Amino acid sequence: MSLPLIPPKPWQWWSLLLTALAIVVLWPPPGDRSLATKFVNWAVDPLNQLPMLPEQLPLGQGDDLQAVNERDALVQRYDALYLEGGWIRKRLELKVARDPFPATTTRQLLMVAGVITALVAWRVAVRRA
Repeated sequence: MSLPLIPPKPWQWWSLLLTALAIVVLWPPPGDRSLATKFVNWAVDPLNQLPMLPEQLPLGQGDDLQAVNERDALVQRYDALYLEGGWIRKRLELKVARDPFPATTTRQLLMVAGVITALVAWRVAVRRA
């Protein structure tokens, strides 16, 4: 005996659609950040005016006075903004933020959320039958 096809209610469609969109936006590709994290990185500094903390100088460049002075100037600018605190500090941190979990953990959590949403929507539809 087959179950009759019952059209889903609008809230069921919306819950499935929003879950699917969340999975796409939050899914981190291999070796990169998710779309949501990239959006946050961009949103806190859309004109790319905030400095980023520079990497340490490689071995051998520590004797190059010009390279040391350039790096020190960048670090001083970054530190001055960071010490202002408040929203500027949070923006500096969010500009270089990464995904909160490893990519494999994030993918597993997103799959669990998608499966649970689909099962709940399907279960509610079956109960109405």
